[in-house]
Order: sequence, then C-alpha cells, then structure tokens
Amino acid sequence: MLLFEGLGDVGLLVLRFFLGIIFIYHGMPKLTASRTMAKGMGWSSSSVVLLGLVEFLSGLAVILGFYTEIAALLVAIVMLGALFHKMFKWNIPFSAMDKTGWEFDLILLGAAIVLLFVGAGSISLDALFGLWP
Repeated sequence: MLLFEGLGDVGLLVLRFFLGIIFIYHGMPKLTASRTMAKGMGWSSSSVVLLGLVEFLSGLAVILGFYTEIAALLVAIVMLGALFHKMFKWNIPFSAMDKTGWEFDLILLGAAIVLLFVGAGSISLDALFGLWP
C-alpha cells in the first residue's frame, strides 16, 4: 500500500508548478534585458527575445496545464539546446562549485519529458477543456 496512492494528479500539478516557475523566472531576463543577455550568450538580441518568449509562455502553459505536451516539447527542445551549448560550446562540467553545471539542465529536461509522455493530469486546463483524456 502506497502512502500517497491516488495522488498522481497532485504530483503532476506540483511538477508542473515548479518546472513552470523555473522557466518563467529564466525567461523574464531574456525579455527585459535581452541585449545584456545576448552579449553573455554570444547570440543576437532578437534570438534571446525569442528564447525568452518560448521559456516564459511555455512555463505559463505548463503551470496552467494548457496544451501541456506542446509546452513540454518546447521546454525539452530549449533544454537540449542548453545542454548542447553548455557541454560542447562553453565546455561547462556536469557540476562545479563555482557555477551551475549542466546537471540542472538535465533534470529540467527529464521533468519536461515526463510531462510530454504523461500529460498534465486531471488538475489542468487540458482536462477542463477536454484536451487530456
């Protein structure tokens, strides 16, 4: 007997909330300070704004559970890009004491893949509007 049996949808809500908050938080500076972020990333300002929009809107959609699989797919693509840049372009280690390694990006990718495969659960706009079985 599981202690939290029958609470899978609550678990998905919690996962969605935390994943969405992280993406909203990381998307905001790309929208409000795109030039500064672009210099640090070596990207154009417009590319950083586009990335910020994807992160912000996907984070919001994940929290609300609205077209969750599409939002999770976008989040997963963003995280694959982040992993590629950290591992192969910026040569950042898996973990380090003085900076965020790519272990953080890996767990975010894993969370996005869970939502992509499982969906938002019954506590979501997807369920309310019949977008989730």
